[in-house]
This record gives sequence, C-alpha cells and structure tokens, in this order.
Amino acid sequence: MLTEIFTLYRDRWDFFLQLMLQHITISLIAIVCAGVVGLCLGIFISRYRRSRSTILGLTNFIYTIPSIALFGFLIPFSGIGNITAIIALTIYALLPMVRNTYTGIRNIDPEITEAARGMGSTPFQLLYRIELPLAFPVILTGLRNMVVMTIALAGIAAFIGAGGLGVAIYRGITTNNPAMTVAGSLLIAVLALFTDGCVGRYESYIKKKRKMSRV
Repeated sequence: MLTEIFTLYRDRWDFFLQLMLQHITISLIAIVCAGVVGLCLGIFISRYRRSRSTILGLTNFIYTIPSIALFGFLIPFSGIGNITAIIALTIYALLPMVRNTYTGIRNIDPEITEAARGMGSTPFQLLYRIELPLAFPVILTGLRNMVVMTIALAGIAAFIGAGGLGVAIYRGITTNNPAMTVAGSLLIAVLALFTDGCVGRYESYIKKKRKMSRV
C-alpha cells in the first residue's frame, strides 16, 4: 500500500498539486467568510444579550446537522460545485467563531470597560482598543479550531462536484483504488496539521508577547 501511494505521488504530482491548490482556495474563502461573519455575530450578541440564545441556538443546531446532509440541502438553491461547498463550509464553521468571540468579550473584567467608558471612550473605541485585544486569545482559539475543521470537511465537497483533495478520495472510492483514497486523505491530514501548527505557533507568540508586556 505505501509503495502504491508513493508511486501515485511521484507519477501524478501535478494532479495532486492542482487538487491541493483547489482545496486551499475553497477552504481559505470559507475561513475568511466564516471569520468575518462569526466575529460580527459574536460582537452583536455580546452587545444584545436577548439575541444570544437565538443565534447560539441556531448555530448549534446547524453544527449538529451531518455535513454531507448540509451539502445536499444547499444543492437545490446554489447547485453543485465550489460555490455550494464554500457556503456550506462557511455556515458549518460559524459556531466556533461566534461562541469564542462572545465568550472572550463577555469574560473581560467589567471594571476595565467601565474605566474606559469613564475616560470618554466611544462604543467603537471600547470595542477596537479594549475588548477585541483582550478577547483576542480566546477568539484565536476558536479560529484555530475552525480552520482545522474547515480543511478537513472540505474533503467532502467533491461529492457535490466541487474541487479539492476530496476528488482523489472520491475517485479512489468509485474506482476501488484504496491507494488513491488514502493518498488524498493523507494530504488533507497533512494540510490540516500544518495549518494548525502555524496558527498554534502564532497563538504561542501572542501569549508570550502578552506575558513579556506585563513584566
């Protein structure tokens, strides 16, 4: 099996490279969209607590839907291909960003925000200069989880006609070629672990920088 996998990588490296670039593109677009929307929703429910249960409940409900079912549900509305994959991945990735943004902001010491208001900070200045910087480590943890999950789930997108490394898995399954299936799966795992390591290093750097600033 290992010999067959390495032979595939050697003989068809251009095929796998193309699939990897497609996978990165689809995942990156979904991550950016989910990051922006999730951050905005997290800020919104931290300001308007009455909406918290509704929005968190909705995102939790979506998160419980099997990913392949969510892909299939969107096909009648947006068809097959990359657009549907990006929409589904964005929706599925919202929960970590919404929850961690809300948690990070709500866990800030109220005395800090009150002091900032007493010094004349506007709501935007309070958010931009105080709340988001203090909540950033928690938000970054949510982003890290969301990135790994999105890269992994993007492999399923091939089953609805999208590109990415899931194409190799799909071809391996339909042609009864285990080496092709494993080759695609391994690349997805390596890509997810590499991205997780990069974000983890940045997270450690931020924590170290914060500790040094307190000394």
